Amino acid sequence: MRTSNDGLLAQLRHPPGGRDARLMLAAQGLDRTGTGMWWAASVLYFTYVAHLDARQVGLLLGVAAIAGVAGSPIAGWLAERRSVRRLLIACHLLRLAAMLLLLVCHGFGELLPLVALTSLGDRAAKTLEMLFATRVAGQQRAVYQALFRTIANAGYAVGAGIAAIGIAIGTVGAYQALILVNGLSYVGAALLIRRTGPEAGQTTARAAAAEQTGPNPWRDRGYLLFVLLDVVMNLDDGVLNVGLPLWLIHRTHAPHALVPAFLVINTVMVVLLQMRFSGWAGTPRRAATAVALNGATMLACCLVIAFGTGGGAWTAALAMVLAAMLTTVAELLRSVSSWELAVSLAPEQARASYLGVAGMSQSIEKAAGPLLLTGAVFAAGPAGWLALGAVLTGVGALQRGACLRRLTALRAAAAEPVTAPQEAAVPAN
Repeated sequence: MRTSNDGLLAQLRHPPGGRDARLMLAAQGLDRTGTGMWWAASVLYFTYVAHLDARQVGLLLGVAAIAGVAGSPIAGWLAERRSVRRLLIACHLLRLAAMLLLLVCHGFGELLPLVALTSLGDRAAKTLEMLFATRVAGQQRAVYQALFRTIANAGYAVGAGIAAIGIAIGTVGAYQALILVNGLSYVGAALLIRRTGPEAGQTTARAAAAEQTGPNPWRDRGYLLFVLLDVVMNLDDGVLNVGLPLWLIHRTHAPHALVPAFLVINTVMVVLLQMRFSGWAGTPRRAATAVALNGATMLACCLVIAFGTGGGAWTAALAMVLAAMLTTVAELLRSVSSWELAVSLAPEQARASYLGVAGMSQSIEKAAGPLLLTGAVFAAGPAGWLALGAVLTGVGALQRGACLRRLTALRAAAAEPVTAPQEAAVPAN
């Protein structure tokens, strides 16, 4: 364990990308701390401070998720034309403005556009961070992704801990203080990003030229298939955050106090194992294999839930803990493979716009995943979990095959001499 921790600390001191990467990782950690704090307190804030009923809170969060879907492609399109660094600072300032306005806006009609704007800025920022890392870390982007996820999970945990203090106090002033601290996290992140070198986030000349000649991701059926299948593979997020807690509460005899342990298990495993998983799946072909393993792991998780949670309290509790561990393994596999494949399958000269489209997969899953789990899977009981596991296994195998074929085609296209104008848009990988 000491060797693993020493390696992590060494990577944090000297991440791929040098000083710019170090500043960006610090900014991301600060941002995720504030975000974790707001996530933990937002529903209670809307309920007890803004005085919204359950239906209004659900609609508010649903609209926010839909707005977030648009954030990724908008950010990708803009990043082909403007500096990623400046766009990312603008996103943080946009989120800051929305947070501050929450302090003076309380009605449903006033809160709706603010929450939607915050979600749009959040998803846009995540896409821009991916682009920044792709340009700065280069071929070592898998290592950067592992460092980021380690820092992000630690930030979410710290943020949730801070939120717990405010929630325990329970006054309007305490909730408003949480909003202000979250806003300060955006300010701090923007200031750190501003210290990065301008060239780190600049639009390259090749990308600028691609505005007119580069391929369009919305017309690339192969890449759109990858994004569509990636939406399904992101369901491990919904299973961990929605499926397992609700199933434990409503369908098992396990103690309800076990629900917070799911987040603890997830956080600890990601911090300890993300570097190892990223090191193994750091190439495009291994990333494609990781997708198939993700599906198989989720099948194992669904089998545990279907057959292991119908007994007594202790049996159900052990089964739910094992399911949380398997879901986290699937997340570790998916997190590195999804990003690596999104980059590797995209034409280099239009990578920003392609990654903007790829970033939609997580947003769509967050909007539709909970509805699928609570509506279809829960309604069918254990059989619903078995069906979900079978679907995820099949989609994982399909995604692996589709990605390997595209990687082979891209490699073959790169080896061919450019002899016709229409071949100018073929990516070099």
